Amino acid sequence: MTHPAAIEELMTLVDPGKVLTDPASLDAYGKDWTKHYAPAPSAIVLPKTIEQVQAIVRWANAHRVALVPSGGRTGLSAGAVAANGEVVVAFDNMNRILDFNAFDRTVVCQPGVVTRQLQSYAEAQGLYYPVDFASSGSSQIGGNIGTNAGGIKVIRYGMTRNWVAGLKVVTGKGELLQLNKDLIKNATGYDLRQLFIGAEGTLGFVVEATMRLDRAPRNLTAMVLGTPDFDSIMPVLHAFQGGLDLTAFEFFSDKGLARILARGDVPAPFATDCPFYALLEFEASTEAVANQALATFEHCVEQGWVLDGVMSQSETQLKNLWKLREYLSETISHWTPYKNDISVTVSEVPAFLRDIDAIVAEHYPDYEVVWYGHIGDGNLHLNILKPEHMDKDAFFASCAKVNKWVFEIVERYNGSISAEHGVGMTKRDYLGYSRSAEEIACMKAIKAVFDPNGIMNPGKIFAPE
Repeated sequence: MTHPAAIEELMTLVDPGKVLTDPASLDAYGKDWTKHYAPAPSAIVLPKTIEQVQAIVRWANAHRVALVPSGGRTGLSAGAVAANGEVVVAFDNMNRILDFNAFDRTVVCQPGVVTRQLQSYAEAQGLYYPVDFASSGSSQIGGNIGTNAGGIKVIRYGMTRNWVAGLKVVTGKGELLQLNKDLIKNATGYDLRQLFIGAEGTLGFVVEATMRLDRAPRNLTAMVLGTPDFDSIMPVLHAFQGGLDLTAFEFFSDKGLARILARGDVPAPFATDCPFYALLEFEASTEAVANQALATFEHCVEQGWVLDGVMSQSETQLKNLWKLREYLSETISHWTPYKNDISVTVSEVPAFLRDIDAIVAEHYPDYEVVWYGHIGDGNLHLNILKPEHMDKDAFFASCAKVNKWVFEIVERYNGSISAEHGVGMTKRDYLGYSRSAEEIACMKAIKAVFDPNGIMNPGKIFAPE
């Protein structure tokens, strides 16, 4: 734990009352949505300016104190967990939108700006920030950048890194770097901006970000389609992509839908029971586009790929159909699920899912498995629900055995052990399934350049040596 005298010195670097050491604050700020690790930070510090962040980092170097960045704490890989006496740097007070450029369609944000705050600001300007996910009401832009967040619109708009025009970062040495200067074209050597995106705070802290915006979509329309099996989902995707520019293509299983309907606040999309469901979204900007969607639906029914379906006719219906997918993570959290966020190339998804399903069914026939994910970009979410009677630690210990088998399959398909949630602590021991020893050595060398004393979020991404 950090020495009390050092904590007193830390208090002089920020505004009064912005270093917290009470048990409630240590618990709240020391964890994210991961339930694997108990929070145990020494203190929480809430800076308000870039200069204060620099001062905190220099203090940490002088005292050899580890720092953990904290945003909305919605991560699922323990990337923001402080379990070993670290000082948490929380960006809640750096939460302002600083500038807007209508010509460049850019917004300058502090790292504590909440994702939905940016989305609402963009909408007020007649524009659109497309990176979206279930935790958009609490996740922060700095955390999104740190994990290269994806979400439900990746098939059309890509990941967070596609929308970062420029960054200001404070490195592990306390230096302030301005990266890319918001340029669209910049061919002047290494793009250090991209190194910090997805680095989970291990190289330094994002203290300002210029985010790109897009035109607002027109008349977004959703369809939910029931399929007789998972293999049918892929030709459905191919058929709709052939005639429409999709903004989303999601899937979920019947077990997931059953949990959602049991809540009682979301209606069933249709009466037919199906083992799998696809949710797709597109801009019905003209009647011709809507007719094309209906014609494609009829073709899929004729081919036997779709058993039933529904298309939204209003904004309310659109929102209700999306709830069938967006409420899944929150709904199944009651069962303390073991979660895995994995990806392969889109064409490999059916065989990949079958192989993993078979492994889990063979070794854990009594566990209920809920599948959902961003099928349009090859990202699957495997959720194994904890039986009510089973102890949490015993459940996670048994599921840890699943990791090795699942990640061996990921490796065989040249996939990723973490599609969009980062590595953090939960997956650091498995990094070698997605990255070669040579790549990992290069990444560690890069970290040493920006963070020579190893104070920036240590123990994340790389296993302790």
